[in-house]
Amino acid sequence: MIKFSFYFIILLHIGLGIFIAYQRHHQTQIPFLPGEETKVWLIEAKVEFLANPNTPTMISLSVPSEVPNYKIFFEQSSSAGYGFNKVEENGQKKAQWSIREATSKQTLYYKVQAARGDSQQPPTQQINTEDKKLSSLMWTKAEELAIEDILSEAKSRSSNDETLTIELIKLFASKSMGESSSLLLYNKDRVEVINAILNQAGVQSRIAMGLKLEDARRNQSLISMIEIYTNGKWVLFDTLSAEKNIEENFFLWHRGNSLLDISGAEDAKVTFSMIEQNISNMELAKVYYDKSIFRLFSIHSLPIEEQGIFKMLLLLPLGALITVFLRLIVGIKTSGTFMPVLIAMAFLQTSLLPGITAFIVIVAMGLVIRNYLSYLNLLLVARIATTIVVVIFMMVTASLIGYNLGFNTGMTVAAFPIIILAWTIERMSILWEEEGAKEVFIQGGGSLFVATLAYLAMQNSFVEHLTFNFPELNFILLSFMLFLGRYTGYRLLELYRFREFKGQ
Repeated sequence: MIKFSFYFIILLHIGLGIFIAYQRHHQTQIPFLPGEETKVWLIEAKVEFLANPNTPTMISLSVPSEVPNYKIFFEQSSSAGYGFNKVEENGQKKAQWSIREATSKQTLYYKVQAARGDSQQPPTQQINTEDKKLSSLMWTKAEELAIEDILSEAKSRSSNDETLTIELIKLFASKSMGESSSLLLYNKDRVEVINAILNQAGVQSRIAMGLKLEDARRNQSLISMIEIYTNGKWVLFDTLSAEKNIEENFFLWHRGNSLLDISGAEDAKVTFSMIEQNISNMELAKVYYDKSIFRLFSIHSLPIEEQGIFKMLLLLPLGALITVFLRLIVGIKTSGTFMPVLIAMAFLQTSLLPGITAFIVIVAMGLVIRNYLSYLNLLLVARIATTIVVVIFMMVTASLIGYNLGFNTGMTVAAFPIIILAWTIERMSILWEEEGAKEVFIQGGGSLFVATLAYLAMQNSFVEHLTFNFPELNFILLSFMLFLGRYTGYRLLELYRFREFKGQ
């Protein structure tokens, strides 16, 4: 029963670590691999107009809010001298610029950056009955008869709202349009006519205006599409090809007719430019944090100084696991149980070769001084305290020498754990007296070997990325430590040592 509960706890930790890490990745879009990039689109709207002199000017531009299959994570306005504000009118987000007085030609810019991703579909838009009547009053008697003729033909070829929309678009897009279609398009916009006919036929539809995304395109105008609501979702149709579900290459900017409202100006026009870019997925993930529960349980929410501390601390479990494996499975002897992990942490700041050199020099000099202290017959506490002071002075000296010689690594020697170094010197000195110099070199060399392997693992960019951004993965490392903790067999070095008895 105890064995079963032990393995159940191990599997529970592994499952918990994987589950939380996956949920964090799914909700915040933090990548599992460092350096991953995502293609994003930078779209710029340029508003040009002539301002009327001695008249306050107000410009209102409809801007995107919820775009199917795209996530907007950056918006910026460029309008020197203008007041700027974002408002929402009838469910449509608008960018508003205002100025007390302006003259001659003026130019305003509004930029959005968007990446492929899930976005919330807008709620169902109900068609007002009065609006339908108003639309029907716009037609002359001849046009009403033409609409009946077109609807009759389109309905005979269709079975639902989608196919009806497709057939209507085909009737108005055909090169050989009939008399009814030609009559309705006289002095009227084709997309507005199709939308009005659909509304009159009881189909919930609206005009959607957007851009077909192509890299490095300039001076583009919005393309009008038709959207209908069917089967619980909005479906977009190209009004030339009658192709539906074109959201992948279509960036929906605006719904409705009024894209730009102006006051105190004239000759206004809007053009668009776009370019494709690559940005880090970590930058992109910051957008998703605001709406995720992981925002409350993320190291990224801490001050930068504390983030740096935890970035180092979260590497400790991996170093501890390597130490456990090398001590319990391989059988490498070290000076102190987890002294190698602390040395590896110091190597992360000093780099490997300068760190090893500094460690060997400080321990060697410490052993010489500790040997002298043994002749003074000091008590243990006083001896350790004296060793600590000596170690501190050696670190200061090494830092000063490194600084004067132009070695920046000399300044980070203080990263070594002073108290642990002092105890290591004390233990090695006693070991030297009891076991001899050979055992000192075995344990000292083992400590450096384990510390070097731990450093190589901990300084890996992939490991740093996972431990910092997915700290729950330490549950998996914990389960491995628990599993190794039950091992009572021979160490690998013991098997090598007793290899001569293998045949007996």
